[in-house]
Amino acid sequence: MNAVAGLPGWPCRDLFPRRAVWAFTAIALLLANCCLADGPPATAQADPMLVDGDRIVLLGEGFIEREGQLGLIETALTAGHPQATLEFRNLGWNGDTVWAESRGVFDSPAEGYRRMIELVGDLQPTVVFVAYGRNESYAGPEGIAAFREQLTRLCDDLTRPAPADNDQAPQPPRLVLVTPVPFLQASTCPDADRRNELLAAYAEVIRDLAASTDSGLIDLFAAFPRTNDNGLLSLDGIQLTRAGYYEAAAIMRAATGGSPSGDDPAQLEPVRELVAAKNELFFHRWRPANETYLFLFRRHEQGNNAVEIPQFDPLIAEAEGRIRAAVDALP
Repeated sequence: MNAVAGLPGWPCRDLFPRRAVWAFTAIALLLANCCLADGPPATAQADPMLVDGDRIVLLGEGFIEREGQLGLIETALTAGHPQATLEFRNLGWNGDTVWAESRGVFDSPAEGYRRMIELVGDLQPTVVFVAYGRNESYAGPEGIAAFREQLTRLCDDLTRPAPADNDQAPQPPRLVLVTPVPFLQASTCPDADRRNELLAAYAEVIRDLAASTDSGLIDLFAAFPRTNDNGLLSLDGIQLTRAGYYEAAAIMRAATGGSPSGDDPAQLEPVRELVAAKNELFFHRWRPANETYLFLFRRHEQGNNAVEIPQFDPLIAEAEGRIRAAVDALP
């Protein structure tokens, strides 16, 4: 497994080498523009999704975790809202579901879910992007009711008011629900059409819940193109290439009302590199490689070293400042 460029400590296969990125970027952005012009609306939110001072938590499965490594969506949203100071914290976890089935580590999913909700609360976000549904769709029609019930619970838990022990208790965050990217045709995903028929019902659950809770909606399932010639957007039909992430980033930037200036990859590459570096620092802050010894059942051996983990906080704050300065310097 190769490391993503600029992230030597964060293993991830680079599905779209740097030398090929710019050759396909124009095609990806052209697809995005056509999709946004002719496809279904990517959002059902009338009020601004993002405003000055927002701290945004990105919560979801592998689509969100790999975004943290690449930083393409965060860069597009940051540069697309140049007048707003935005902070992002990526809590993606590959293979996760609304039950936090990947987050239990050595505990049960229920304990992983509890920790996830607690961590989101500790970050005090003003906005939480919730991006689930694809992994759950493998359960087929029989799993829809359970998915609806648990996604509703997740949204309720994320927006539960903090204990009012003083007058400064933070307001519950606003939610933005994100439908999954569709499966794409590839040699390893020949049944993409059938998979999407199943996934469509899960995307509809997300749309319904966004409407009933007056949450924001970014409908990637409706807006993302289904064509994947030469593996442009996904080599395996499941994970996105960099060009695929450019596509998703353009859709999400437009859905949040951001400026098209957030869609120029060559111009934004210095910002993206800073975003990816900041995300690596935050990854080690919330998900250290030796957390079993620091926080879990072997903490009696090295738990005294846990005091070093908060030392990432000033480094992350400095990284945020560099990102802000880079965005301000954009033409």
